[in-house]
Amino acid sequence: MRIAVLLPCYNEEAAIGQTVAAFHAALPQAKIYVFDNNSGDRTVSVARGAGAIVRGERMQGKGHVVRRMFADIDADIYVMADGDATYDAASAPKLIARMLDEQLDMVVGARVDDDVAAYRRGHRFGNRLMTGILAQLFGRSFSDIFSGYRVFSRRFVKSFPLLSAGFEIETEISVHALELRMPVAEIETPYFARPEGSESKLSTYGDGFRILRTIATLYRIERPLLFFGVLAALLALAAVILAIPLMLTYAETGLVPRFPTAILATGLMILASLSFFAGLILDTVVRGRREVKRLAYLAHPAPGADTP
Repeated sequence: MRIAVLLPCYNEEAAIGQTVAAFHAALPQAKIYVFDNNSGDRTVSVARGAGAIVRGERMQGKGHVVRRMFADIDADIYVMADGDATYDAASAPKLIARMLDEQLDMVVGARVDDDVAAYRRGHRFGNRLMTGILAQLFGRSFSDIFSGYRVFSRRFVKSFPLLSAGFEIETEISVHALELRMPVAEIETPYFARPEGSESKLSTYGDGFRILRTIATLYRIERPLLFFGVLAALLALAAVILAIPLMLTYAETGLVPRFPTAILATGLMILASLSFFAGLILDTVVRGRREVKRLAYLAHPAPGADTP
């Protein structure tokens, strides 16, 4: 069985050699690929010196790198981690064994850290927030949806229409698995602080804003009837609040003294109706899109399955 270890990388000369060596030791039969994303340091030479197959992606952003990896690499099992030596390579055989034993499509390495410095400020809160959002949307979630340590089946990788450009890629991966109701699992794995000289590329406030934007996008794309239904309800409520005094005045006098307010209330009610019907239409579109994704997913055999 062909195993590929995929390591997206940007300016990680201080950690990439250690990361490649650790995965070589844990998975000696695997091919290790380092995809460099325009690093300005010695990441490429250090990775090659450690024995990795080095390739590049010019479009900046982790999402672009993962899209290129999934498209270019052909394997039966894909192990994805970061090149910063924070994930426990020794746990990889356990993740793969769980996938093969239960014929799963993804196994997430849920991070368990003993070092406060391993997590950036605000990261834990964002993780809990997104976990709750996904649980509401899909009825289930992961305990660590932002983990970059994952094992994928071939049918997951080759049926995943990846669209993200940056660090929101982990959220998109989780949504894809939950949306198609794939068999998935989580296993707790150690999580370490970065080695000295290695710096995180995450921005606390920038990524916090990206999380909020991702939440809104998830609601709009995955639950359009809920998203536009709530908007329709708010517009209709505003229209009713404006219309009630007008209706009372009309009942008493037979006149509509505030005609612009009446026009505004009517306009808001029309917008509410349009929003509701837009949600209905988009909900049908989303269902059709899921069916297409499901057919692409079923075109590949399950990991470890006997094939004729």
